[in-house]
Amino acid sequence: MSIETAIGLTTGQPYAYRRAELVEPDWSRFPGWRDVTAEQWRSVQWQRAHCVKNVRQLRELMGDQLDERFYDDLERDQRERATMSMLVPPQMMNTMVPASAPGRPGAMTDAFYADPVRHYMLPVFSDRRTDWPSHPHATRDSLHEHDMWATEGLTHRYPTKVLAELLPTCPQYCGHCTRMDLVGNSTPVVDKLKFVAKPNDRLGDMLDYLRRTPQVRDVVVSGGDVANMPWPRLEAFLTELLEIENIRDVRLATKALVGLPQHWLQPDVVDGVARVASLARSRGVQLAMHTHANHAHSITPLVAEASRAMLDAGLRDVRNQGVLLNGVNADPHALLDLCFALLDGAQVTPYYFYMCDMIPFSEHWRVSVADAQRLQHHLMGYLPGFATPRIVCDVPFVGKRWVHQLADYDTERGISYWTKNYRTSLEAADPEALSRHYEYYDPIHTLPAAGQQWWEEHGRLDEGSLRAAEVAAASRRTAALQAY
Repeated sequence: MSIETAIGLTTGQPYAYRRAELVEPDWSRFPGWRDVTAEQWRSVQWQRAHCVKNVRQLRELMGDQLDERFYDDLERDQRERATMSMLVPPQMMNTMVPASAPGRPGAMTDAFYADPVRHYMLPVFSDRRTDWPSHPHATRDSLHEHDMWATEGLTHRYPTKVLAELLPTCPQYCGHCTRMDLVGNSTPVVDKLKFVAKPNDRLGDMLDYLRRTPQVRDVVVSGGDVANMPWPRLEAFLTELLEIENIRDVRLATKALVGLPQHWLQPDVVDGVARVASLARSRGVQLAMHTHANHAHSITPLVAEASRAMLDAGLRDVRNQGVLLNGVNADPHALLDLCFALLDGAQVTPYYFYMCDMIPFSEHWRVSVADAQRLQHHLMGYLPGFATPRIVCDVPFVGKRWVHQLADYDTERGISYWTKNYRTSLEAADPEALSRHYEYYDPIHTLPAAGQQWWEEHGRLDEGSLRAAEVAAASRRTAALQAY
C-alpha cells in the first residue's frame, strides 16, 4: 500500500482517532499452547524456555494451522538470507494474527504471511526482493559503530554521547537488526563477530574511559538487550556509572519491555530499578528506558503493566524507538495507531522512528527518504508535540538526522546528501569533516525507471565480489577487536 492510498480522504479527517483498549490475545488459539495457564504465561522462566528457535518448534506450536509452503519458505530464508537466527518469545509470537483466521483452507497461512509482526520477526524468503536483495552499498556494520569504539563495545560517535554494548544477545532477534554483525548467533549467511575481552574487563574499560572523558554526559546502556544481563550485574554497572560526575543522562535500551515484559515485572528487577532510579535522582541524573515496538499489535496489557511498573519505580520516562519498515508500519495509519497505543495504553512516549539501515538483505523493508518525509508530514498535528515522533535517517559516518535535514537529493538515483556539525573520532584531524557531503541511498526498486537503469549499469556486483568485500570488512573488524 502506498503512503497516499493509505490515507482515506473520503470524509472527515485523514486519520480518525479512536481510543482503543489494549488486548492480550488468547494464546490458547495456538495448538501448542492450548493448556498454558495464565500463571505460566506471566512467568519469565516459562517465556524464555518456550521461545520459538527453529522450524521444528514452530511446527509444534502451530499444529496443522500453517501449510507446508510457509515452512519451506522459512527454511529457505534461514539457509540463504537470514542475518539473524530465529528467536521469538511466546509474548511476541502471540501478537501475530491476534484474532483467529477464517476457517477456509489456507486462511491461517495467508493471514500469517500478511501479519506485520511476523514480517520482521519471522522473515521468509518470499518477503525478500529478488531484483536487489541487498543494496550495493549495504554493509554488515552499516553505521561503522565498531570503527568508532573507544574501548571494546563502547561507541563514541557523538561529542557528548556514547553507546555501551554490554552484551551481544537479546531475548528475541529482529530480522532487521542494525547490529547483525555482532548480535546473536551466526547464521549460514553471517559469521558473527565476538567480543574478545572478558565481560568484567570490557565493562571496567568502559567505565574507565568515561571517568577520563568529561565531555561525555549521556550513556545509552544497550547490547544486545540489557534484559539478558542478570540484574545484579546490570545494577552493579549502573551504580558505578552513576558515580561518574560527568554522567547526566542514562538510558536503558531494551526491546524486552515489548517482547518479554515478564522480565521487567519480576519483583527483584522492579525493586532493583527503584534502587537505581533513587540513586540517579539523588545525583541529579536522568534515568529513562528506551524500548522498540513497531506495530500496535505488540502493545498489550502486559506491556502496559511493565511500563507502569518502570515509571512507578522512578524512571523519568519510557520511550519508544521504532524502525520504519515496509510491510509493517510504513503508512500513516499504522504509525498513528502505534503511537496512540503506546501513549494512551502504555504511557510510553513515541520518540523516534529510524529508517531501516542498509544492512544486507534488507531492501524489502527499506523505504526512500522521500517516503519517510511524507510519513513525517502525515504524523504532524495528531499527537502532543512532546510525543510526536521524529523520523530519522541514521547516515553512515554522520549519525541521526531528521529526514528533512538533507543538504541535497538526487531523487532519480536515490542518493541523498547530508552534512554534520561535529567530528567523530574518525575525523579528529580532518579539516573537511564539517563541510563534506555524506551519502545515503534509497532502495533501488523505489526509483524511477531512469534511476533503476543507472544502478543496473553502475551498481551491480556479482555475489562473489560482494562476499569477498564482506569477508575483508569482517577481517578488519576482527583485527580491531583483537587490538583491545
